[in-house]
Amino acid sequence: MVSSKNFFAVVLFMALLVMTMSTGIQIGSKIDGNWYDAHATFYGDMKGGETMQGACGYGNLFKQGYGLETAALSTALFNNGLTCGACFEIMCVNDRQWCIPNAGTIKITATNFCPPNYSKPHDNWCNPPQKHFDLSMPMFTKLAAYKAGIIPVRYRRVLCSKQGGVKFEIKGNPNWIVVLLYNVGGAGDVVGVKIKGSKTAWIPMTRSWGQNWFTATNLLGQTLSFQVTLSDGKMLQFDNVAHANWQFKQAFDGKTNF
Repeated sequence: MVSSKNFFAVVLFMALLVMTMSTGIQIGSKIDGNWYDAHATFYGDMKGGETMQGACGYGNLFKQGYGLETAALSTALFNNGLTCGACFEIMCVNDRQWCIPNAGTIKITATNFCPPNYSKPHDNWCNPPQKHFDLSMPMFTKLAAYKAGIIPVRYRRVLCSKQGGVKFEIKGNPNWIVVLLYNVGGAGDVVGVKIKGSKTAWIPMTRSWGQNWFTATNLLGQTLSFQVTLSDGKMLQFDNVAHANWQFKQAFDGKTNF
């Protein structure tokens, strides 16, 4: 079981230091339909304690539409945050003692990072190159008894099905803007974002950390539009998402959801 609180603060600090180093479109893992071997644990409690926030930049997962159908990914799957928002189908396999018979599969969204612990190279399942899912407790117990602690699983990437539109939460100050994208359907993981004010051309944004995207441009008083590219190459344009009187800390609905 892994707590994300301390790690989240470290990730935020380090990511802000290197935000200018991550530019352009980067392609993460692909949706290929194949099943792969991994392991799974859980963190938090049945109500989602300790599963909120995290290294992808999402906040209250209930308010943002993710609920408890989530997981923290190991280094091998997290891909430095590029996998944030991707969806996976997971099943418990090859463990007669703990796998619940005929449990079927669960589907989760990647919302956090399960950090490695190099002081325990043989006991920490989130150390590379191991593929591992640290599930919320409700998701883990759909597959196995919580007493199992850790279970062998198979997983595959799947398309995300989300209710409502893509959300754009605007943060920052007059000198720079950070936009958090969440509740993204389709491939789920965003690899490129452009922003356009009503008085500007399209401006490429830099991925700051998780699914937070940054530009050092003053766009106050302008209507904002977005172009969003997913890891499968699909790009959609969201025109006039935020009205000219938008304020920081507001979230806007892009309506279309892939």
